[in-house]
Amino acid sequence: QVQLVESGGGLVQAGGSLRLACAASGSRLVIGDMGWYRQAPGKQRDLVAGITSSGRTSYADSVKGRFTISRDNAKNTVYLQMSSLKPEDTAVYYCNAKIIGFEYWGKGTLVTVSS
Repeated sequence: QVQLVESGGGLVQAGGSLRLACAASGSRLVIGDMGWYRQAPGKQRDLVAGITSSGRTSYADSVKGRFTISRDNAKNTVYLQMSSLKPEDTAVYYCNAKIIGFEYWGKGTLVTVSS
């Protein structure tokens, strides 16, 4: 069974930085696109950043220039480096991975940015 486990969330002041990590585990992993989504209270889950298996990245306009997504294929891990954090970045952040035609989600990690 495939599992995605996020880590790195927490409380940070506005202007600060956090690094999220998401490790995939399971047998015969062939991981395609990976991404980070976030969901604030009362709002829908939105894509924050995505990265293909070859390393091509994409970002939501709201985080461009502040967030960087990367992946380590040898470790089956995707990262999200978040800088210049704003209170509006407060949300539960979810990892997503497409593996052999299926889509998997982590349970989420809470990021809280105080003003």
